[in-house]
Amino acid sequence: MNIGNIQLKNPFLAAPLAGVTDAPARSLASMMGAALTFSEMVSGKGLMYNNRNTEDLLYIRPEEDNVAYQIFGCEPDVMEWTAKALAGRDNCILDINMGCPVPKIVKNGEGSALMKDPVLAGRIVSAVCRGASAGAEEQRKIKPVTVKMRAGWDDDSRNAAEVALACEEGGASAVTIHGRTRMQYYSGKADWDIIRQVKSEIGIPVIGNGDIFTAEDAVRMLDETGCDAVMIARGAMGNPWIFREANALWEGRPVPPRPELDEIYDIMRRHFIMLMEDKGEKRSVFEMRKHVGWYMKGQPHAAELRRRINTITSAQEMEKALSVHI
Repeated sequence: MNIGNIQLKNPFLAAPLAGVTDAPARSLASMMGAALTFSEMVSGKGLMYNNRNTEDLLYIRPEEDNVAYQIFGCEPDVMEWTAKALAGRDNCILDINMGCPVPKIVKNGEGSALMKDPVLAGRIVSAVCRGASAGAEEQRKIKPVTVKMRAGWDDDSRNAAEVALACEEGGASAVTIHGRTRMQYYSGKADWDIIRQVKSEIGIPVIGNGDIFTAEDAVRMLDETGCDAVMIARGAMGNPWIFREANALWEGRPVPPRPELDEIYDIMRRHFIMLMEDKGEKRSVFEMRKHVGWYMKGQPHAAELRRRINTITSAQEMEKALSVHI
């Protein structure tokens, strides 16, 4: 499929997840077959005011392929400036967050709060498209603009189709629909029917998202909703193999068996090495603790390994723990 001028090799994308989808996590997802990966949310104002943490979120490793920056904000002029400022970066797509349910984001009118104002949502998309176009004059390659949103604000306002149409009219090249409302957060069941509805009402590609935990889920969403691609979020945490498996099933090949412990440990070590290269010892050790918990979920002796990992304070100890199976 294509998103604007970007051709993707398959329909399986790795979702943006705050505190998770940094460069090492994205690299592993891409290695396992994700056609497109997304950065953590980047604040337009944070970039404008030279926030150091914001700059860290923009880092892309040399081996990464097809990375989208996800940006957020509610002021069209700031978002236009942000798109223009990012034009020379190595990302291939700009994605606008209109789905984050976190209170500190929503109270500022950002994230899923924009679902309550389709007109403003469309204005923001237009502004980002203008910024991307203006910033691309020297690069001569305009980056497509996409939007990630929810089914609506609450059960009484499931207006994803209306917001998606406003985004399309504003110039978006694709939209992602998470089948939950803001008020659901991540509880309950994702409504795939609304993904199907949006697909039937707009002309740009629609990416489905919500409750994808297996390769079978991913292919079933394609079949049941008619969406153009599937974005995998929590199902890929500690499980980059889901992209390998989804691609095999989609292509009609035998689905590879679930990874053995040797492969899991190998990927954990590679993950930690990349973290060390990017973030240094103290931060990498701290961040690797949560990743080990996700990688080892459901594995023998997982609880014991997590207890050990959570007491580790040095890279040497972490490397040792990830080199010997319990």
